[in-house]
Amino acid sequence: MTAPHTYITTTIPYVNARPHAGFALELVQADVLARHRRSTGDLVRFQAGTDDNSLKNVLAAEAAGVPVQEFVDANAAAFTGLAGPLNLSVDDLIRTSGDPRHRRGVERFWRACADNGDLYRKHYEGLYCVGCEQFYTDAELAGGRCREHGTVPDLVSEENWFFRLSRYGGRLRDLITSGTIRIQPAQRRNEVLAFIDSGLEDFSVSRSTQRARGWGIPVPGDPGQVIYVWWDALGNYLTALDYGDGSRDGLDRWWTSATRRVHLLGKGVVRFHAVYWPAMLLSAGEKVPTDILVHGYLTENGRKISKSSGSVADPYDLVTRYGTDAVRWWLLREVPRGADADFTADRLVARANDELANGFGNLVNRVVTMIQRYRAGRVPPSLGDAPGAADLDAAIQSAPAAIASALEGFDFRRATGAVWSIADEANRFVNLTRPWALAKSGAAADLDAVLAAALRACQAIGTCLAPFLPSAAALITRQCAADDGGVLPPPVPLLPRLQARIVS
Repeated sequence: MTAPHTYITTTIPYVNARPHAGFALELVQADVLARHRRSTGDLVRFQAGTDDNSLKNVLAAEAAGVPVQEFVDANAAAFTGLAGPLNLSVDDLIRTSGDPRHRRGVERFWRACADNGDLYRKHYEGLYCVGCEQFYTDAELAGGRCREHGTVPDLVSEENWFFRLSRYGGRLRDLITSGTIRIQPAQRRNEVLAFIDSGLEDFSVSRSTQRARGWGIPVPGDPGQVIYVWWDALGNYLTALDYGDGSRDGLDRWWTSATRRVHLLGKGVVRFHAVYWPAMLLSAGEKVPTDILVHGYLTENGRKISKSSGSVADPYDLVTRYGTDAVRWWLLREVPRGADADFTADRLVARANDELANGFGNLVNRVVTMIQRYRAGRVPPSLGDAPGAADLDAAIQSAPAAIASALEGFDFRRATGAVWSIADEANRFVNLTRPWALAKSGAAADLDAVLAAALRACQAIGTCLAPFLPSAAALITRQCAADDGGVLPPPVPLLPRLQARIVS
């Protein structure tokens, strides 16, 4: 591959329940990055999937009275099915329980770390949160409860396989401080460095087959143990690339030769991706990620939206009621960089009506209608600068670089703000120059210049909006594209206003 190539992944969620809007956030963010990098000429692979081999999936299936595989299959389909409603340009989806690539890859990865002397067995006793699939010390709990789930961890005592994480603290610190592994935002980078500086301890990477209920991938050569879900799950970033086949000239090149290896993840799993995973890769002799991009949580009334919270923020329902564009736009415009955001349907509707319907949609319809009315739909020539167009031209010219800079900094709110600034300036420009008055007064040259400038802004919106709202961008681009005779199509309603409705 001669062009720069970028491998972009989301985390793979547990499938103990249906998806919620919080995971939709991560999917949409990854899709924007993938579409943007493709628009710059990069070769891009966008990877997602589901984490099927979790104990919490087994417990949820038991509670539902459904066989585990049947339960997992049904919920996994709900996650992978989001590609359509959210208009995702995902290249591949891997499922850890049924995809033969995954087991082969995990077994190969295990053996690579074992051959490096980094896996050993020992007896261990600790406090285990099933929700996090993680052991915690007393100091990491809040009043004896998991800070993430508010539950009391189980006391577990058994013999497991352990990974020698303690070997890798110095190398991890150097990789992060040098920028070889870039963690965004800086707050998360500092948290990771503080965790490393506190002293890394070896961690358990298997569970007894009995405690795992026999579900999962057996440890190679030790059928009484099942590979721990995080070791299993993190491996998907390699196994989806046919890593298990041992090839270096197939899909595996997306890891070994990629210019960028980008992981998107929520703040609750930073330790696994920024410490455990790079150390595992170092042990196996593989390259480390280049970018670890961390987002916050979506909340409702200040509480984290989760699959077990009973949240009504179902992405399928939201798309059905309000449309893909409105859902994507809210996720990208409202959520601060790396921070939490409180979701309500009313906020989604207000943002869509203010900026999609009244902003982009109304602007394009207004401009195309005036060109139809005053110039019979023919695109006017731009023979000179339109009066009062300096700020509009500046917004158009600066937007692509501003978008690229914002996305490089993992700031979707700032990136979409650069697109919105074009519409904001264009609406201000049209109100200032009053094309209807120019038409009435017979100022033909000025009218042509104004209409040309306004149409240029609409065309720029269509181009710049494409990574964020591909469907809306395509509608705008078609509406503003002249035929072979230089005539625009008749105006059609774009991005209609929404009515707030209670999501039930």
